[in-house]
Amino acid sequence: MTRRAEFEMGLFVILQSMFLMSLCSSQEFLPEISPDTSPQPFLPFIAPSPMVPYINSTMPKLSGLCSLNFSTSESLIQTTSHNCWTVFAPLLANVMCCPQLDATLTIILGKASKETGMLALNRTQSKHCLSDLEQILVGKGASGQLNKICSIHSSNLTSSSCPVINVDEFESTVDTAKLLLACEKIDPVKECCEEACQNAILDAATNISLKASETLTDNSDRINDCKNVVNRWLATKLDPSRVKETLRGLANCKINRVCPLVFPHMRHIGGNCSNELSNHTGCCRAMESYVSHLQKQTLITNLQALDCATSLGTKLQKLNITKNIFSVCHISLKDFSLQVGNQESGCLLPSLPSDAIFDKDTGISFTCDLNDNIPAPWPSSYQSSASTCKKPVRIPALPAAASSQPRKFFPSHIFHEKNLTDTFEIRYVYSLLISQVSTMKE
Repeated sequence: MTRRAEFEMGLFVILQSMFLMSLCSSQEFLPEISPDTSPQPFLPFIAPSPMVPYINSTMPKLSGLCSLNFSTSESLIQTTSHNCWTVFAPLLANVMCCPQLDATLTIILGKASKETGMLALNRTQSKHCLSDLEQILVGKGASGQLNKICSIHSSNLTSSSCPVINVDEFESTVDTAKLLLACEKIDPVKECCEEACQNAILDAATNISLKASETLTDNSDRINDCKNVVNRWLATKLDPSRVKETLRGLANCKINRVCPLVFPHMRHIGGNCSNELSNHTGCCRAMESYVSHLQKQTLITNLQALDCATSLGTKLQKLNITKNIFSVCHISLKDFSLQVGNQESGCLLPSLPSDAIFDKDTGISFTCDLNDNIPAPWPSSYQSSASTCKKPVRIPALPAAASSQPRKFFPSHIFHEKNLTDTFEIRYVYSLLISQVSTMKE
């Protein structure tokens, strides 16, 4: 029977909190990574003790030149700071942090349009407002590198190339009744397959993009810019309690269709896993070494893991490896995500939108599917990534806890360097977590 547990992660700092930031930016502590060799454990010294969770609660220095009222979106901003919390932001970027940040910007701009009648900011305002929001988030404990992690620029708050930002003009151009009917109550699972709301947004964006005086050979970029304007308008019309869930649900439809992992070269596997597969041990060792490097990249959802398995299997088939080495080497979906210490348990995030939660006693936590040992499916010959709605394996959207008591992991790897005496405790932490954050120069 598949076992699931709620995976909680809390990070605490004692003595010198600056050690955390210096650790995350220092490149000299990083182990070399090669797909052909087994990774070495890398984790700072861990010492359990009663501590106050680390949260950067500095007062933000705002420009005073932004017209947006951030105080009306305090709850959204707080959730964003948790999802994008300091060193975990790069690991949660694809699934939690960046989608939440995008939804927050969309909702804030939508709210502002009720007073200004405009669904976008000008270039000057956008620079000040994005800077102010970043300062507010950092003051609440978020990463100070969100512009890089999430590729957010001041232009994201403007109209970009979309020709319509005036609310009255928007409503006279778009079939708003059709748009609201399709998007006011979406089922996050059905929507990803039926795409009713997504198609309505596309239709609305296409209509307003045609108002441009300058025609483009490829209108797709302009339509995408107009989709942002449509989403801002929707944020003003949907039930306030459902706006964030709707926007995050639409984002997750895209997230779950793509494997976010980067696959390094596979020559070591190709040399050990020929079609004859006479040496199972050598082949599986090569696969284990290769997969161990995929496990260092990021947290992914269970559906993304399925996409990643399909992508890897397809690449292996192109190396003329036709035998199902996933089955031979017992590769499962959880093997494609970050692993928990020495427990050999991968964390697969739920495919439906979820948020990190901050607790004053336990720190930051989020739900993972720890022990879902679903075998990685071997794709049919040269098959492309399967559609989210046609997955060959049944995967629960939301993992359920195996019991009311979460499983606890206390990795015991010890790190000593340059007589560093600073210590901090990580409860339920992943092996190589800190080295991954360092690699990303958080």
